[in-house]
Amino acid sequence: MSALLLIAATGMANLAKAQSAERYNIIPQPETLTPQSGDFQLTNGTTIYAKKAEAVGRFFAAKLSKATGYNIQLTNKKTSGGIQLLIDKKVKGEEAYELSVMPEGVTAKASTEKGLFYAMQSFLQLLPAQVESEVPVSGVAWKAAACQIQDKPRFDYRGTLIDVCRHFFPLSQLKKHIDMMSMYKINNLHLHLTEDQAWRIEIKKYPKLTEVGSWRRTEYGRTGGFYTQEEMKELVKYAEERFVNIIPEFEVPGHELAAIAAYPWLSCRDLKVEPRRTWGVEPIITCAGKETTFQFYRDVVDELVKIFPSKLFHIGGDEAPRIEWKSCPHCQAKADELGLKDENGRSREAQLQSYVVREMEKYLNKYGKDIIGWDEILEGGDLNKSAIVMSWRGETGGIAAANAGHRVIMTPGSGGLYVDHFQGEPALEPQGIGGYAPLSKTYGYEPIPQAVAEKGMGQYVMGPQVNLWAEYLPDNDRQDYRLYPRMLALSEVGWSQKEKKNFEDFSRRLDTDASIRMKLHHVNFHIPLPQQPEGSFDFVAFTDQKAVAFETTRPEKMVYTLDGSNPTPQSTTYTAPIIFDKSGTIKIATVLPTGDMSRIRTIRVEKQQLSPAAAVEGTQLGLKVQLVKGTYLKTQELANVTEWDNSRVIKNLAELTKLGSEDYAAIASGYVKVEKDGVYYVRSNNVEVWIDGQKVVDNNNTPVKTSEPNGGSIALKAGLHQIKVVYINTIMAGRPADWGGSRIHMRYGEKGGFPEVKAEELFHI
Repeated sequence: MSALLLIAATGMANLAKAQSAERYNIIPQPETLTPQSGDFQLTNGTTIYAKKAEAVGRFFAAKLSKATGYNIQLTNKKTSGGIQLLIDKKVKGEEAYELSVMPEGVTAKASTEKGLFYAMQSFLQLLPAQVESEVPVSGVAWKAAACQIQDKPRFDYRGTLIDVCRHFFPLSQLKKHIDMMSMYKINNLHLHLTEDQAWRIEIKKYPKLTEVGSWRRTEYGRTGGFYTQEEMKELVKYAEERFVNIIPEFEVPGHELAAIAAYPWLSCRDLKVEPRRTWGVEPIITCAGKETTFQFYRDVVDELVKIFPSKLFHIGGDEAPRIEWKSCPHCQAKADELGLKDENGRSREAQLQSYVVREMEKYLNKYGKDIIGWDEILEGGDLNKSAIVMSWRGETGGIAAANAGHRVIMTPGSGGLYVDHFQGEPALEPQGIGGYAPLSKTYGYEPIPQAVAEKGMGQYVMGPQVNLWAEYLPDNDRQDYRLYPRMLALSEVGWSQKEKKNFEDFSRRLDTDASIRMKLHHVNFHIPLPQQPEGSFDFVAFTDQKAVAFETTRPEKMVYTLDGSNPTPQSTTYTAPIIFDKSGTIKIATVLPTGDMSRIRTIRVEKQQLSPAAAVEGTQLGLKVQLVKGTYLKTQELANVTEWDNSRVIKNLAELTKLGSEDYAAIASGYVKVEKDGVYYVRSNNVEVWIDGQKVVDNNNTPVKTSEPNGGSIALKAGLHQIKVVYINTIMAGRPADWGGSRIHMRYGEKGGFPEVKAEELFHI
């Protein structure tokens, strides 16, 4: 064959492969999928035969009937042209299945009902995405692309953690997550039920846990809520019908300030406290030296095991500082009784925590439960082999545990599995705790670390889990936005064979099919935003000519307008930087192949003259400060302040956070020195920053300022320029302002990072 013919043949083969791929959009990618000719046509007369799997048959008959409007019925007889669900013990594996979709009929085989459930989920993904509709959809050709599938999961454990403590979420929201998990073959919901900020599950023997412990004070008033035992039983039943196992987490000995608020005797010093208003690690933990503490643990377990039938039970064990234990006579007496000594790099208190873990494990073992704990449970030594370690502080704990023969669940934040982290540039994303985990990072995670694989201990890795912590997720939409679509990436990490993973093809399936399914389930999923490569700003100054460039975290189409109108999917496609020689406005958004769009960004591009430097003499280092005590949340509230304390001068911006132990607001003013003529890009975590009378940073509408979400730019001549900084010191959205310090970052020109403004660049007269 000539080179030209070879190229032509290769091109045709690639085209055929691409066209074939478009017919098959299953997530997670099956182990083998062999395309076949034709389609299976679902009709009003289609029946489902499920003699030994009636529950699964009824589930999917109802689902198919809702979307199609057809009368899909179960039948006791095998019929041609229908769907057959067959229990076949030859199919090895609890979750494995075989699926044959042919024009003449559909046959699913598995050794369990769970396997048949997953086979049917794959079948649904061969049908148009509108099959997820709750109401009949007209005008849809209900065809499934013909194929033969043999499939089984790579890992037995595929999990999602939902934190309902930092913010409370209704049962309906949890059910939505369960629906999505079951669709994408994620089989464990880890429910984080107890925390410093709230206790979320009714315990009948200890009613104050929810009467007191489920509510906390915020700057906007009292917030909280809890689940009754009946509600949780309902949720467990809902999950079981979808083959999702719910794992409860009852934290010991730390992260229990809400319980201590309800019952002060749980602490070492019988402290009267309230549920924690702020995030972070709480030094007050439950006392390990009192028998009453262990009786409380046992009583809580006695009630939880009746609600949650899961064989797995999470006991926490993380972030317990043990500071109180060092001076607690009860804890020290217990350590003496156990003969604990500081040895082998382990303190008495660390070993005492291991004693707590072992006591919990022994008690839960009586109920047939295996415990899971965060990787800190390794620190005290003497961990039983039956204990499961959840590796979250990187992979180190997981590697040590697996190589020692412990089962491990891998969930390191460093691997993109903390999905409360940002998935785009923080300046553009809703407020978050920090961290950066774009979809590609989550998808690219390998659950078996090389150090485990090299020792042949990979069998101890049960699987991966994504964790959705809720510090900065105050509502359902924000929770969805963080979790999706990264949870779908986790499904492929946990289910699909390593060699089958392909991020480009995963993105195609996500954009063209899964996005429709998520929308039909009312999921507010993340669509990558257009962002500027050197840092995103909604106000861009320039002096001569400006090229404004955009990119997305994964390749997506961007559309924009320059006439002030909102872009639509049909607007001008972004292909190259947009050139300005006069002021203008860009409105730009990302658009998926389905027509779904990201939020619209509005960028004002303004041509400016260089602002002249101030001609002042007698300057001194530092800024003058006006101070007023009291709780303020926005700058506008300061307009009515009539009495300011003007007695202070600060040498650097960090001092703004140290002007008092109570809530206050401060305005620092003076001059900032810049070295060159040109455009300066400014970011700050302060509420406002003004330069030469122009507000370049405005964080008034941002709940927390610590990640420097907003910024702007301004054209300046070299020299001194007036600066005003507004700082508010209080707790906002669970985070004290002083945690983030007070900073201003200024960059000269288009590149070079964002150096912090130094003390020697600030002046007053």
